[in-house]
Amino acid sequence: MSKKSAKQQRTSAARNNAPLLIGAAIVLVIGIVGAVLLSQRTANSTQGAVAQALRPEITVNEAASLRDQGAFILDVREPTEWNDYHVPGSTLIPLGELASRVQEVPKDKPVVVVCRSGNRSQTGRDVLLKAGFTQVTSLAGGLKGWQAAGQPTVTGP
Repeated sequence: MSKKSAKQQRTSAARNNAPLLIGAAIVLVIGIVGAVLLSQRTANSTQGAVAQALRPEITVNEAASLRDQGAFILDVREPTEWNDYHVPGSTLIPLGELASRVQEVPKDKPVVVVCRSGNRSQTGRDVLLKAGFTQVTSLAGGLKGWQAAGQPTVTGP
């Protein structure tokens, strides 16, 4: 086989492989773009889940789940009601004192506001929203609903 013939064969092989190399590069680029889009979609879905979990009012099961994930449970009832029963680990700030004590409520985690039946907690939620809180919700049905669902409570101060 002559040198010219071998050179022609290499050139011909390179020409034949060029479409394969271009195709592989295109597949690689599509894969990278797809991975970036998927990661953005996943991030948006996670943010959507947080926003959904923090509707203005949530169920007992949603509140229990948020509590288990580290949410701040804020009880806005009066101290005598609190002593009767409350959510373990919750914090008492009576509704009448909340506006002047908002600095005691963390802004870096979800806040679930609770009361006896769900009315005062909506007002408490609104106080926090007006104070600039963004991750705040109210427990629908209050602690009556919490107990009826079999969720734990404790008594005393």
